[in-house]
Amino acid sequence: MAEAAEFQGTVSAAACRWFRHIALVLTGLLLVMGLVQLPTAPAAHAESGGSRTVGVSIDSVTPVAPTQNDTITVSGTVTNNGGSTVTDAHVGLRVGSQLTNRSDIDDLAVRSAFSPGTDGSEIGGHTQKIDNLPPGVSRDFSISLPAKDLDLGKDGVYQLGVSLSGQSSEQSYERVMGIQRTLLPWQPSAIEGKKTQLTVLWPLMSTTRLTARTESDQQQTPIFPHDDLAAELAPGGRLQQLVALGKNLPITWVIDPDLLATVEAMTKSYRIDGPDGKTVPGKGQAVAKQWLSQLQTAVAGDQVVALPFGDPDLASLAHHGKDVPGTLSHLQSATELAATTVDTILGVKPRTDFTWPYEGAVDSSIIDVATSAGAHNVIARSDSFRESRTSYTPTAARQIGGGNTAIVADDRLSAAFQGDMVRADDSSLAVQRFLAQSLLVNKQAPDDERSIVVAPQRMPTASQAQAMAAALGGLTDGRWTQPVELGDAAKAKPDPAANQQVPGTGAYPESLRKQELGTEAFEEIQKTQETLDAFKVILTSQDRVVTPFGSAIMREMSNSWRGDARGAAEFRNAVQSYLYQLKGQVQLIPKSDATLSGRSATIPVTVRNGLLQPISGLRLVLESSRPNRLKVGEAQQVRIDGGHNQSVKFETTANANGPVQVTARLYTDDGQPYGDPMTFTVHVTSITPMVLIVIVGGVLLLILAGLRIYIQRKRSAAGGTDAGGAPTGTGPDNDSPGGPDSPAPDTGSESTDPSGSGEKVDR
Repeated sequence: MAEAAEFQGTVSAAACRWFRHIALVLTGLLLVMGLVQLPTAPAAHAESGGSRTVGVSIDSVTPVAPTQNDTITVSGTVTNNGGSTVTDAHVGLRVGSQLTNRSDIDDLAVRSAFSPGTDGSEIGGHTQKIDNLPPGVSRDFSISLPAKDLDLGKDGVYQLGVSLSGQSSEQSYERVMGIQRTLLPWQPSAIEGKKTQLTVLWPLMSTTRLTARTESDQQQTPIFPHDDLAAELAPGGRLQQLVALGKNLPITWVIDPDLLATVEAMTKSYRIDGPDGKTVPGKGQAVAKQWLSQLQTAVAGDQVVALPFGDPDLASLAHHGKDVPGTLSHLQSATELAATTVDTILGVKPRTDFTWPYEGAVDSSIIDVATSAGAHNVIARSDSFRESRTSYTPTAARQIGGGNTAIVADDRLSAAFQGDMVRADDSSLAVQRFLAQSLLVNKQAPDDERSIVVAPQRMPTASQAQAMAAALGGLTDGRWTQPVELGDAAKAKPDPAANQQVPGTGAYPESLRKQELGTEAFEEIQKTQETLDAFKVILTSQDRVVTPFGSAIMREMSNSWRGDARGAAEFRNAVQSYLYQLKGQVQLIPKSDATLSGRSATIPVTVRNGLLQPISGLRLVLESSRPNRLKVGEAQQVRIDGGHNQSVKFETTANANGPVQVTARLYTDDGQPYGDPMTFTVHVTSITPMVLIVIVGGVLLLILAGLRIYIQRKRSAAGGTDAGGAPTGTGPDNDSPGGPDSPAPDTGSESTDPSGSGEKVDR
């Protein structure tokens, strides 16, 4: 029995192992087939019970740069990201350690978990109770306290944290369940050393919109592809906010004159492309007038820097365009047009001796191109001119040779407001970061007067502009900065220890190089310019065509095409197609084959001028494929009023019968072909049936006259008479056949003149 029992137990154990093995194999197969899933733990919430359970956002700190007598208010929102309700919660403030290096500010955004050593203790007596916070629920908070209660030490930048402490069903004791940090620049009074001279560029530019296309009217009513610029100009729009905010700030305006020209065009009648191919009236006339008026008021008394018209992409020109003949000449034209445009529209004489490569990224080739049109100040950025010999931020101006100056903007301050600033917490943190960075720049070398430049993104959004304005507003009392214009920053004494070596072409960021216009783009641009040059020579009012197309060509090289190769190509094609369309308005009207009857005739060729202005400077040339059969007259000048046709007549001479191909072509006075040639066939039939009858009749008359003379002579010989019918003799009165007794000759005269000119050619 015992042996049997032992045997049975052994079998059972082996069977169990065998069944488990089979089950594992089957489960694996089912998993591979996707028919079953292994049980998994529920998705964990954000560190349930940890310091990331509750999200804390700091939406505002006021004032942004407090003084000793100020009351600080910190407002924001807490959100339960965990899986259980947070109870017995309150929000408190914590002052962390003082930050001494600019890189410490960069590290602040990386940390998220609560750290008692660096986040500091909660400030007692200034907390706000938070009601029970179920999962996914948010509640607002606002804590105010006197600045002196923060018990800050010496001047500098401090970390200011907002934490939520509470408990949950998972942890029944109080602990920090969420924290967010910001920065607090602490400079209660004016610094004792040198203030930092701060220059802030305020860019006013937009994407390229206006081509050369206009309505066919005397006013040349412009046609826009869409009307979205009106939204930017309207109250609350991006451009309206930039003007309204910049009006009261110590800034230097940096303007693309193309924007002014585009808005100025909107102040008059303009049209918008419609969905059915027709145009409809634009609706932004009122907001365009209002915006320009506000801008004129805002820039009064401020320095205005005008970039070359269209804000050309200097890096693309340097890397791909300069090898295309004629391309760099556009930069000179764009610089000249910039000054005229700003002065005409705003009534301000701008500085045109500054250029601004995209993102401030430069290399030696970009510097060469940027300064080629006479602008000897290049706005660069410190991530191009990297410092290796200084432990502080040096003065922006650098002498880079050739009488040129690089204005090296601080990359941290310049990039402080990039990204989405719509969320209040992102905007608030950007403002505090900017102020903190500016204070630490001063603290690096407080005894040295340095000039720092801020060059933000080219086209700030409305929210980014608002954040920038809030930050600059925190500096208006001038405790550690002093505003200066860009022109003064360019003249500042360079720091001898600063890097003045222009980077080589290999140092240009690859990410930016991928966004550039290619060589083929500049070849197309130059092709459009050549077409315009060939077209304008026949125009009597060249400015009606040269001005809008010249501006459009400059726009084709704009920085606004960065990263939008397709949009850039479509814009170029639109400009070139419209130019071809206009040029095609002056053309030869096709002519049907003609028949030339007679030895000479007149062949008319008609030239059409569909433009609104007269044309001149054209010659019409006819060429015969068989000059020995049909000879055509000399070339003739062509001058036609706008909207008219002109028939030019050529005298031709036929020498033989048969078809002759004739080619008509227009040439400019300098010998360049204009438009396509026009070919037709002339059938030369100089001897027509009527002419043949006349000729045959004449021949018959000649034959009959000759026959009569012959017969008379035969009769005279037979009858002893002379050829005139008189008897022959030897008397003295008959010595001379033409003597007085001889009768008059009887031969009639016959006309041998050629036939008259032939008929005109039938069209």
